Amino acid sequence: MKVLGIVGSRRKNGNTAYLVQQALHAIESKEVETELIYLGDYNIRGCIGCEGCRHTYKCVIMDDMQKIYPLIMNSDAIVLGSPTYFYNITSDMKAFIERLYCFQVFAEDDRSVWSSINEALGGKYAVVISICEQNDEKDMGFTSEAMSKPLEGLGYRVIETVKILKLFKKEDALKNQEALDQVKRAGKKLEKTFRLRKETEEKFKLLNFRI
Repeated sequence: MKVLGIVGSRRKNGNTAYLVQQALHAIESKEVETELIYLGDYNIRGCIGCEGCRHTYKCVIMDDMQKIYPLIMNSDAIVLGSPTYFYNITSDMKAFIERLYCFQVFAEDDRSVWSSINEALGGKYAVVISICEQNDEKDMGFTSEAMSKPLEGLGYRVIETVKILKLFKKEDALKNQEALDQVKRAGKKLEKTFRLRKETEEKFKLLNFRI
């Protein structure tokens, strides 16, 4: 199993990066590999709505997103993290999510009928971490939903949505034990979900054989 952590902040030593790292570190299973990337390291354009991916499930834009697609396809789960920029996710995270559109599949004669590559391959998992400097959750705006809703549409089961408030200075996350506990619990829950899935697969095979 593999988990890919994706940081939507340009600050590699900031609160978002630290909390995504802590979520990954909480996964202690030797059977789960983790990797962390920073979207700021990549040049990613937004989706242009050309529908060039309709039949191939591959985006036609040749930029750095092409380096990330294999990481996404080879991961069983992703951990997305973004700070709140003007009531929403960062532009890097927005462009990244838009470019996952190529994994969505629509019926030729009715676009209200849709599925996804992830669903066809058996489903994947996600954890969403959103950060806000303000004290009131309403000031986080759409940050959390802007990540979780597209992921659900792409066939990910979002097993945990973490919303962290009152983080402004880069060291604030280190001092916020509640925030650390929340992301660590999310990481452990993801690990337990992997374990349950494996146990269920093995049990089903055994029961199916007996039938």
